[in-house]
Amino acid sequence: MSSSGPTIAQTEVVNMVLPLVAITVTTFRLYCRVRQGRLWIDDLWATFAMIFILALLIVDWLYLQDYNKIPQSAMVALYYMVCQFFYAVVWCSRISILMTVVRLTVPGTLRRVLTFTTMAFILAWAVLFAQVWWTCESEPGWKTQPRPQCNLGRNVAIAQIITDVIGDSILILAPFRLIYKVRLTKAQKIRILTIFSTSAITTVVSLAHAYYVLSDGGLKEAVAAMVESSVSLIVANLSVVVAFLLSMSAEDDSSSPAPWKLSPIITFGSQPRRRHFNDPLATTMIGVETTTIKFADTPETGGLKSGNTDEISLNNMEGKQSGGELWGA
Repeated sequence: MSSSGPTIAQTEVVNMVLPLVAITVTTFRLYCRVRQGRLWIDDLWATFAMIFILALLIVDWLYLQDYNKIPQSAMVALYYMVCQFFYAVVWCSRISILMTVVRLTVPGTLRRVLTFTTMAFILAWAVLFAQVWWTCESEPGWKTQPRPQCNLGRNVAIAQIITDVIGDSILILAPFRLIYKVRLTKAQKIRILTIFSTSAITTVVSLAHAYYVLSDGGLKEAVAAMVESSVSLIVANLSVVVAFLLSMSAEDDSSSPAPWKLSPIITFGSQPRRRHFNDPLATTMIGVETTTIKFADTPETGGLKSGNTDEISLNNMEGKQSGGELWGA
């Protein structure tokens, strides 16, 4: 490790603080969903990511301790766990974001494609998981180092870059078609897409991590991995947390109405149907119920009528299924 790299103490601080922040944000997300009664599969994957990052925090802390106090075989096992828990956090977070988009999408071709994409994400995770084993076991000399760290090399770095860029690009582009078909103002569309586009932050961090993997960065690689996993989990929770904060702000504004306030209501719903059945991927039961989304807009140029609302229904051409809340999903 170069002298300009982080020390053990600095690495421990980063590896302690960032995961705790991510865990706190995820806990708040789950609180929001429980409070609203809207727990779904995307929350389950976020919970998995939170459990894995807690395990990563503990294992990483043990790995950075005085190696003279820990058996060599245990140090090797800790290194493997650090690598695999890192992948688990990153890909569970990505799947959580993708499932959030799925719950907003009415049944049809797009929803089926997104569901199959989830399986592709799991496959990519499995390949990266296995790649660590066959790369490190093919050159076991690293296991004798005082603090063992496998030189993952170019193949692992390239695989990470490819899967990270493709995965995050899907997460950024997937909501575009959904938002494109809804009659929202330009400001509202930008607001929604900005939240989903925060996956690009994860891409930037992952590229830095891949660089240190490629250059055998030592503790720099460990810090970059923790930053990427923590940022991935935080980004996965943004759509829910921001939605909750905006809804709270809208409630506050409604208690003191002003003539220039505009609170449009966008409904992702369906027309009443005679038959009722449950879709296992749907957020609500098919029927007369609809779900609303509320936005609190800032004043624009010119006066706006008090209490002005704009209700928009997004109906599926095939099944007319309620697709869930965009901000409250």
